[in-house]
Amino acid sequence: MLIAAFPAGPWGTNCYVAATGAGSECIVIDPGKDAASGVADVVREHNLKPVAVLLTHGHIDHMWSVTPVAGAYDATAWIHPDDRHLLANPMAGMSAETAGMLLGGKYEFTEPDRVEELADGAALELAGLQVVVDHTPGHTPGSVTFRTPYGDQDISELMFSGDLLFQGSIGRTDLPGGDHAAMLRSLTSKVLPLADDIVVLPGHGEQTSIGRERASNPFLLDLLDSGSAGRVTRGL
Repeated sequence: MLIAAFPAGPWGTNCYVAATGAGSECIVIDPGKDAASGVADVVREHNLKPVAVLLTHGHIDHMWSVTPVAGAYDATAWIHPDDRHLLANPMAGMSAETAGMLLGGKYEFTEPDRVEELADGAALELAGLQVVVDHTPGHTPGSVTFRTPYGDQDISELMFSGDLLFQGSIGRTDLPGGDHAAMLRSLTSKVLPLADDIVVLPGHGEQTSIGRERASNPFLLDLLDSGSAGRVTRGL
């Protein structure tokens, strides 16, 4: 399996390109600001053909380049219906500070030509990869994670966690549409039951694993110990 990743734009959002190997079709996950050139570099280097652009949620730092990337390769964009409105109106999901910064420029956002909606528990077959969708609201109403088998003796799956789970932290819930109680339910029902060997590829920062976060992430430890968590950090 081929996984290429790079941080894109001023928010350092991780954009991922995944394929069964070089010279094959691929999927692109969370192409943020300035990600189009990075995707093009990966595609050219490995002779890939993007067929789908998957969004973990609709915040602008994760979907800024979805329309140009999907359009460049005639690919289909995938997003949960609860965040679909953000494709054309990303300002609705921003903090006042971020909106104020961006409104100084002239930006127009439109949906890609082809958009499909994600559903909880859906099992997608894209570019030869099996992708399981988990709806994980909290950071946004339409936040999702993607899991795909990895086939390694020591790693059963990869999890693209978006802004749900980071190394040592979780996504913030103080932006429009954020819901801390929903975030805790998502972590409890969608993260804690997972196998320790699953590698987590987050929307920001370094990769980690479910086992590492279960053992050391203060938010997950709070949930395990008392059913509550109190601090929120990171993510646009």
